Amino acid sequence: MQHQKVLVLDFGGQYNQLIARRVRDLGVYSDLKPCDMTAEEIVKYAPVGIIFTGGPNSVYDKNAPHIDKTVLSLGIPVLGICYGAQLIAHTLGGKVVHAETSEYGRREFTVMAESPLFAGIPKTSVCWMSHTDRVADLPEGFEVLASTPSCPVTAYGSAERNIYGVQFHPEVAHTEYGSKLLENFLYRVCGAKGDWTMKNFVEEQVAKLREKIGDKKVLCAMSGGVDSAVAATLVHRAVGKNLTCVFVDHGLHRKNEPEEVVSVFRDGLKMNLIKADAAEEFLTRLEGVTDPEKKRKIIGEQFIRVFEREAKKIGKVDFLVQGTIYPDVIESGKGKSAVIKSHHNVGGLPSVVDFEEIVEPLRDLFKDEVRKVGTELGLADSVVWRQPCPGPALAIRIMGEVTREKLETLRDADFIFRDEIAKAGLERDIWQYFAVITDSKTVGVQGDFRTYENVIALRAVTSVDAMTADWARIPFDVLEKVSTRITNEVKHANRIVYDITSKPPATIEWE
Repeated sequence: MQHQKVLVLDFGGQYNQLIARRVRDLGVYSDLKPCDMTAEEIVKYAPVGIIFTGGPNSVYDKNAPHIDKTVLSLGIPVLGICYGAQLIAHTLGGKVVHAETSEYGRREFTVMAESPLFAGIPKTSVCWMSHTDRVADLPEGFEVLASTPSCPVTAYGSAERNIYGVQFHPEVAHTEYGSKLLENFLYRVCGAKGDWTMKNFVEEQVAKLREKIGDKKVLCAMSGGVDSAVAATLVHRAVGKNLTCVFVDHGLHRKNEPEEVVSVFRDGLKMNLIKADAAEEFLTRLEGVTDPEKKRKIIGEQFIRVFEREAKKIGKVDFLVQGTIYPDVIESGKGKSAVIKSHHNVGGLPSVVDFEEIVEPLRDLFKDEVRKVGTELGLADSVVWRQPCPGPALAIRIMGEVTREKLETLRDADFIFRDEIAKAGLERDIWQYFAVITDSKTVGVQGDFRTYENVIALRAVTSVDAMTADWARIPFDVLEKVSTRITNEVKHANRIVYDITSKPPATIEWE
């Protein structure tokens, strides 16, 4: 089945992945592509609609991204958002000016004319603005559809040409009827059918995998994380015992994680799962190591050695499964960026496995879609909603040297934190939450004794795509329960602190 597609052209705005996700949430498949796609490439892609995203530039900047005017004459409906709206107006002969008053944040706007874009939206509602330039004069044949006092052309369009522009951001939650506006564009303007569902995806992907793999052998490195778990389950549904999964227990996992992986996948789903017990090897190599980059490299190298050892026992395989997801694909397609730290995920596996082709069944999905697929496949919430964990796992949530004692302390503290978040019903409201052992010890009083023990830091953030994140406003009573339980139930912990730093300037992980 060929899905209808909407093309989201990326002009560098901070919400661009969110736009693509919102379109998919509304039942239409979308792809985020570079803004320099040619008209010929777009025709070949055959979208039912095109969305121009926002971006940081002015249309008059020397290096500002522009488009081939032909794109606006293809007869494909177009919606421009923020910079995208300014660019459409500028390209078609309108005038963009530097706004007398920059608008940031919530603004109330008024719908000025009837339009399919604003069908079912009240005459006045709240939107989210973020701009310094604005459209002053419209191209011929376009009309003003909405206004604010300081931005007379808040939205404009031409029903005849099926081209629209909005100065605000309908994709963010702060825009009151933003989802309705996008829905109107997709269904009333583009005539979309809404054929993108996770049920359809699972059925189609299983059929494709079955056809592609047939009776050949498949190998998967199972980390226990959501992506590898869902990818392996999809492949297993397609080819059954032809899939072999290798789970490397490096001794750095969270509490009960290795046992749960075996229970769910080997015992429950009857997968051919090999558990490689290698904790002693990893911990021995990490002795005395405090530098986080050295920890990462040691763990990455050792993981590859262990996996290679297990892979040799299996022999040649035809396919290697990887849990690549869509944000990985998008990011890898962008230009050079500064290296903040080595990537959390362990790389290098293809070079140590004798295989013919890589299979990436999730490469078209966002993280929230991967979770929906997991649910569709019948995986338990404890797997589907498992908290993200970096490849080096707890090793980089322990500041300084990784020891068995610190690992046990951190496992227990982290388990309590996650347990109390779940009891409070907050587990799906917070993007990521975990505990860290700092490299500080402080004086405490526990019972009648003076103690000198570890400081445990709690980290919890809200985010859309992990590119930026804000610290989560966890209710004080929940934090109090977590602190009380850790200091009472966990050995070698006598002080709890809460990290209230956003990303940027911090990263989500501490190392």
